[in-house]
This record gives sequence, structure tokens and C-alpha cells, in this order.
Amino acid sequence: MVRKSIAVRVTKDALRNIRKGHPWVFENSIVSLSQEGAPGDIAIIFDERKRFAAVGLFDPFSMIRIKILQHGKPAEINEDWFREKINKALMMRKELIPSQTDGYRLIYGENDGFPGLIVDIYGESVVIKIYSLCWIGSLETLSGLIAQAVNAERIVLRMSRQVKRTEFLQDYEDGMVIYGKELEGPVVFCENGIYFYSDLQKGQKTGFFLDQRDNRSRVEKLAEDRNVLNVFSYSGGFSLYAARGGAESVTSVDISPYAVEAIAQNIKLNSKDKKISGCKFRDLTGDAFGMMEELIKNGEKFEMVIIDPPSFAKSRKHRDKALNAYTKLIRLGLKLVEKNGILVMASCSSRIKAEEFDDLIEKTAKKESVKLELFKMTGHASDHPVKIPEAQYLKCAYCKIT
Repeated sequence: MVRKSIAVRVTKDALRNIRKGHPWVFENSIVSLSQEGAPGDIAIIFDERKRFAAVGLFDPFSMIRIKILQHGKPAEINEDWFREKINKALMMRKELIPSQTDGYRLIYGENDGFPGLIVDIYGESVVIKIYSLCWIGSLETLSGLIAQAVNAERIVLRMSRQVKRTEFLQDYEDGMVIYGKELEGPVVFCENGIYFYSDLQKGQKTGFFLDQRDNRSRVEKLAEDRNVLNVFSYSGGFSLYAARGGAESVTSVDISPYAVEAIAQNIKLNSKDKKISGCKFRDLTGDAFGMMEELIKNGEKFEMVIIDPPSFAKSRKHRDKALNAYTKLIRLGLKLVEKNGILVMASCSSRIKAEEFDDLIEKTAKKESVKLELFKMTGHASDHPVKIPEAQYLKCAYCKIT
């Protein structure tokens, strides 16, 4: 792909943010362009004295017009530049990834200098997910470099809904293998010694929720001798960790029959683990809210309730709806937890801040006349470093019902 270079002038406020290291330039912050740009063109931002400020990739289809790759010091965005960035990200992960783990995040977008791009590793397979068309022209280069860096057998391309809706995809499709061997179904990867299947082509996110790895480990340490309820269980990450932690039983709830079937497959995959194979599993298929109300109606209680819902607030206009949904889930969860039991409540909505989430849990508990101790609030797994506030989306609250 032939890239044009575009000289860009931005507002004073935008320039101030750029100099602070922010990686985005919005459409309404652009004062002038030397020429019209196509997705992936190089955008060079200058100040009012024509001094270099930053360089990035242009996306005419996004409100975030420019994804900044480098601030302050001029650089040629070429194969060598990408190779250095990828190797830096890989070296950092080698210090963070626990043993017996070959599923992890290699590149976390803006936080690793790749705005709008995610790279996840699943054993010998890799998933690149793009949230901006600006990366289309770089996929061939990135695929070769990443494959070389991690010795990948294949690379799968995933796209955000916004990217899939555009007409500038060339010959790319969501879920296609863009490097190496074709897939013949889900792949198997290992996380802290537990094996999971992951559907890289059709599964949620990039095939698995890697961001909850450290929270799954915390649940394992708290699960011994407890009857555990895992709501929005997906393919059973929290369920299997709780079982290995010595849970007496684990009930998993998800609306997707595919997810419920995946739990059974993951349990079978770990049949050699005596704690997992010896645990009593029960899978319930249905709407989480309705299933929780039915469990309450039946008088069921659990020593640990884990609620890990999808993001309810994709934008600001959905905030109130999200808060209402979280309030209802917290209320239902509290009714299902035994005295001295533990409620683990997660939120992946970036529009809801940690302090607000904490306050919501405490207010809901007070309204339900439940005394609780919020003894820990955590975030992303260690391979999801947060360098800009917008990247801080995951919150996980651990509450003891006293």
C-alpha cells in the first residue's frame, strides 16, 4: 500500500494534549490538512511555528482522525519502527506472564504505542484485532513481524463492528487467517496450568477474556469448600479456577448454548486435574437476570457469587441504563450470597469509574439492608498496562457479606 504524507495543523488545546503524550486527535481538533487523506496515510502534526509535534496514522472514517504513534521526536514509520515496538512489548510481557501460561495480550493498543490495535497470543496462534481502518495497510508488515517475534503458526484477523461496517476493507474479512495455516476449529491454550478452548474466528473479543486472568487466580484462592455461582460464565474461566481452588460445587449461568457447551468441553479438557474433575458442575442456560431471580425464588444460596457481565455502556448515552443494570445485578447477587460468603462483582464499562462502582455496590447493599466489607478492588491482568485513563475499563470488586 502506498501511503501519502499529510501535514496537519490542530487546535491549541489538541496540541497541548499531544505534548502531554495523548495518542488521539479528534476530527473537530483539526484546523487544516495539506491534502485529503485515506486510511493509513501518515499524518505529521506541526505546531504554529511549523515545528514537529507528532506523527500518526490517518483514519477519515473515525471521529478519532489520527492515531498518534510517536510524539516529540520525528520518526519514519516503517518496518524497523514496528519491529522495535513489537519487541519492546514482548520483552515486557516476558517479565509479567506467569508460568504455565501461553495465552496473553502482547499489544494493548494505545498503552503499547499502537492506538486502535490489539494483539493476543493463544499458544502458537495469534489474533490481531483492529478498531480503526488506519491499520489495514500495515497488516501484512505487522503479521510478518509478529509471527517472527513469537514464532506463530497462524495469525487471525478480527475487526470491531465499526471497521466491519465500512467499505474500505480491500480483501480482508473478519475471522480470516492472514498468515500461516488455516484453522480447523477452536485452538487450545494454557493459562496458569488450566487448558481452555478458544474460538479465534467467532468467539467474543479475540476468543477469550484474557483481561480477567489475575482475577480468576484470586477467585481460585477464595473458593475452597464453597458452593460457587458464576453468572455470565461464557466458556467457564472463573468456573474452572474455582473448581481447582477446591470449590464443592460450581453453577455456571450463560444465555448462550455455545458458551454452556464450551464449559463442558473445557472441563473435559482438564479431566486429569483431580480437583476439577472431582467438582460438581451444573450449567444453566438462560438470561442472567431471569435465572438469578429463579434461583432466589427456589431458595438457593451460595458461599461465593461471581458476576462478570458484558459492557452495558458502549457510550455516554448508555450510562444510566448501565448503572441500573449493575444495581439490579448487585441486588440479585446479594440475595444469593450466604452470610460470610463472598460477592465478586465485575464491570468492563469504561464509562463507569472505579469509585462510582464502589459507591454503587455500597449504596445497593445499604438499601437491601446487607452489611458487607469491600476488601479488594482490582483491574486488568498485568499484561494489560494502563497508560491513558481511557484504557482503564475493568473493575472487579471483592465483597464479604458480614
